[in-house]
Amino acid sequence: MRRIIMMVIRNIFLVPIMWFKLCYHASHVDKYTEEQHYKILKFIDHRANKGGNVHIKAYGLDNIPKENGFMFFPNHQGLYDVLAIMEVCPVPFSVVAKKEVAEIPFLKQVFACMRAYMLDRDDVRQALQIIINVANEVKSGRNYLIFAEGTRSKNGNHIGEFKGGSFKSATKAKCPIIPVALIDSFKPFDTKSLKQVTVQVHFLEPLYYEDYKEMKTVEIANLVHDRIQNTIDQYCNENKKEKMR
Repeated sequence: MRRIIMMVIRNIFLVPIMWFKLCYHASHVDKYTEEQHYKILKFIDHRANKGGNVHIKAYGLDNIPKENGFMFFPNHQGLYDVLAIMEVCPVPFSVVAKKEVAEIPFLKQVFACMRAYMLDRDDVRQALQIIINVANEVKSGRNYLIFAEGTRSKNGNHIGEFKGGSFKSATKAKCPIIPVALIDSFKPFDTKSLKQVTVQVHFLEPLYYEDYKEMKTVEIANLVHDRIQNTIDQYCNENKKEKMR
């Protein structure tokens, strides 16, 4: 919360203007293209990160497919995760988020601009329809992000179990799956310090349909989980060694 306040204070003259533009975009979703929505979201995101002393380091941008119609599967550390990825991702994407965050001011407007789906985890029928809708939209060229853990991990850089069902849209769409490793993404909003924070976003090598078509969704989930955790462990160990020198 303290860092959010700092983000606002350091952009105090810009906040009213960008809030008006964001609300207008959210209320007139069909008036703008996805690229136009994404451009304003990235600008707001960048200004917030700069004001909040948050630095984003991106790795593996070349692993993002040149053609749209793919899905990101990152680990989930907190509310800041989507903002970290948006800062460095050059192409628009949407998300599937839990309905509990649907009415949070700012997030509500951001999700509206992204044409995101709000998932009710207690409504099986709705969940199945979202799987079908996302698969169809990915086939048509939209990109999506899904947190396969289902909820944020509270263990820092140690991630939780990935749920196989989260990958059903990808397997139906037969699309590229891009694992994304987030490191220290919990620190901007979940720690009280206002010191500069560096968040790492690693876009890992994609899994193409030919790579996973013979696999069950649980096997895909385990593979993506392990690739992400191995990347996190590797870079965290390297950082520890540098500090010890």
